[in-house]
Amino acid sequence: MQQHTLAGEITQIGVGLHSGVSTQVRILPAEAGSGRYFVRVDLLDLPIIPAQVAAVSHTVLSTQLGKGEVAVRTVEHLLAALSGMGVDNARIEIDGPEVPLLDGSASVWTANIAQVGLVSQPVNNQVTKVITEPIWVYQGDAFVCALPAPETRFSYGIDFDLPAIGNQWHSWSVTTELKKASASFAAQIAPARTFGLLHQIEHLQKTGLIKGGSLDNALVCGPEGWLNPPLRFANEPVRHKILDLVGDLSLLGTFPIAHFLAYKASHNLHIQLAQRILDFGF
Repeated sequence: MQQHTLAGEITQIGVGLHSGVSTQVRILPAEAGSGRYFVRVDLLDLPIIPAQVAAVSHTVLSTQLGKGEVAVRTVEHLLAALSGMGVDNARIEIDGPEVPLLDGSASVWTANIAQVGLVSQPVNNQVTKVITEPIWVYQGDAFVCALPAPETRFSYGIDFDLPAIGNQWHSWSVTTELKKASASFAAQIAPARTFGLLHQIEHLQKTGLIKGGSLDNALVCGPEGWLNPPLRFANEPVRHKILDLVGDLSLLGTFPIAHFLAYKASHNLHIQLAQRILDFGF
């Protein structure tokens, strides 16, 4: 069984969605078995924050990881890109509190990863875990679950009153061949951008959120339709929800073989499912 890390260094600078703060991210190769982890290089003791379920400290409109008083927010798009492209081990150096939103998708990250390439790392005793019984988390009519399946698949449904979004479903499967899986992720899921609802923006801004949001890095939908078309896919919003789910479940380290199915879920429910999976011993 092999793991993979980057064959070179990646650097990006951008503004965080919620903080509005500009940060620089450097992603470096890491040793086999070290996993994906963040390093706050702007702080004196260079604290390390592992990209693991146990480190999740906040899940309101993004996923935040923390260790003590130190945190890094909106990690889901970058982590989705790393896991979706097959990067098991990576040192992510960041000089601020939030990962840059860039264009609102994971396309910049996947393009960077494809450009530098991967190197294989032999490791011992790596066993792919298999979900053998349904595991559910729900709140009202929203739910996310892991179902026994012959291959790893992510399926998502959303339902909004706004006609431009409405009810959407999408499904994406992870092939066992790394190059095909990463190409599929880069083409079908990574380009889907984050989206927001026009009537919620003022409230979110008043509560100190989305300070870095703009029509350049997020799709915005109102009663009359999209404020900043065109969409990259007809169902771009639900594909972005799969992107978020992949990023959140990447905190498990590796994806168990299962069908991950979600409907109207959230970062909070995603993380609850990840914790339940760990509680079941997977």
